[in-house]
Amino acid sequence: MGCGEGISCLIAHFATAIQRPQMRQKNLRLLPKPDSLSFAVPSRLLQLGLVTACAVPCCDPSNHQPMTEYFFIGIDGGASSCRARLRDMEGNLLGEGCGGPANIHLDLDLAKESVRAASRAAVRDARLDEHILHCVHAGLGLAGAGLKRPCEQLCAGLSSSFASTVVATDAYIAWLGAHQGGDGGIVILGTGSSGLAIVDGRRIDVAGWGAEISDEAGGQRMGREALRRTLWTFDGRAQRTNLSDLILDRYRRDPSRIVTFAASATPAQYAELAPLVFEYASRKDPMAVELVQEAADAAVRIIDRLISGGASAISLIGGLAEPLRPWLPSRLHSFLSAPQSDPLDGAILMARQDFERTRESQESQRSSAA
Repeated sequence: MGCGEGISCLIAHFATAIQRPQMRQKNLRLLPKPDSLSFAVPSRLLQLGLVTACAVPCCDPSNHQPMTEYFFIGIDGGASSCRARLRDMEGNLLGEGCGGPANIHLDLDLAKESVRAASRAAVRDARLDEHILHCVHAGLGLAGAGLKRPCEQLCAGLSSSFASTVVATDAYIAWLGAHQGGDGGIVILGTGSSGLAIVDGRRIDVAGWGAEISDEAGGQRMGREALRRTLWTFDGRAQRTNLSDLILDRYRRDPSRIVTFAASATPAQYAELAPLVFEYASRKDPMAVELVQEAADAAVRIIDRLISGGASAISLIGGLAEPLRPWLPSRLHSFLSAPQSDPLDGAILMARQDFERTRESQESQRSSAA
């Protein structure tokens, strides 16, 4: 799937697509300076198990040939695709790019290549040489990064790609971007679904156990269930609807074609059906309404859990966030807040903080040795 717009702009959201920046160097939104960042210090984040960091001595502050300019790249990767954003030390937006799926639990090798592809695209968009990536400090927020072993393998695989790499889950960078490190929660509603809140130093994780067993509020589950229930209508277990007929027509009214597709379908391929489900739900198609309401109910369960944990401000993130919002009960509206920034800037903030911490540690070591 590419980065273009789709039905109701949803396909682009599922691919976590980007829009090309209109300005490149001046008058762009600046990130907070390192000394004014309000979020928790890295040591606390490491204690919470949110971040895995690794670095190689390539254009790093420890290099004996110090750079006069530093660059930071943020990566937001999920089951459908990943995005990259490149900024300089002053926070100026230089370029953006996109790549393929980047869920390190589903396919680690593909995720590594997608990260590299998105990063190269961002550098090309900035009209810089791709070799500059060796001097870029990277913050990666990836689906599946909650598992320690894949994170370690990812760091090892990308050790020659960036000057330094810090890895966290896609939920964490979404939280960091949304709340700038302050108390609050986020709910990711995209191809998959999950929730994360940090309140008074306590971390609350909800759902996000993967497509095989979880992701009840995501587009993958919605698309898969649309196919499943289309088969129900075909053999008479459920009432036919306009949506089920349309899906059957797409497969030439041959259920074996649906079975063949499902045998190898990826979460992203299932999620491609979600925009169609929302379109027909707006037309009051019974099957579509049922599917959307089930996704909304699953999202409510995640939100309620975060609220019960003390989160008073919750941001909805992802391609299903806005389409599902009208389906949520009014009692939750007062808890929903717009994110202060997006996951990509959350990833860049994470990379900057790790960079500053490393540089301060090295300067302290030099002072002690002097």
